[in-house]
Amino acid sequence: MAEQVVKSLPQNTPEGKEELGSIEVAPEVIEVIAGIATTEVEGIFGTRGSFASGVAEKFGKKVHGKGIKTEWTPEGLVVDVYCVIQYGAQVAKVAAKVQRQIREAISNMTALTTKEVNVHITGIQFEQEQQKAE
Repeated sequence: MAEQVVKSLPQNTPEGKEELGSIEVAPEVIEVIAGIATTEVEGIFGTRGSFASGVAEKFGKKVHGKGIKTEWTPEGLVVDVYCVIQYGAQVAKVAAKVQRQIREAISNMTALTTKEVNVHITGIQFEQEQQKAE
């Protein structure tokens, strides 16, 4: 069976507003919202990207949706986050805060509710010792 690719997510018209047409949000927009929300959490060093996003960042382009995967299921929106935490951060607390931050950001900006927000810790960033110039 072929997998159906979701090109946009339907939005409801805000309460008390006149419906003028349909509102749809691209999955990439949800990924960017989740990516920005993730990087705002204290204890997160960054998100894991692909080779292409790494090359784009080398040329100065900021890729906010890297390390985020979204899937629209009949039960609701599922968000997977692949991130690197800072050494010394409490994994459970940071992951829970990432989940809350993403749910709030998506809800506030799109009025969509998330079924799941799965946080995958893919690495730990140790503090880099600064070399002293002598």
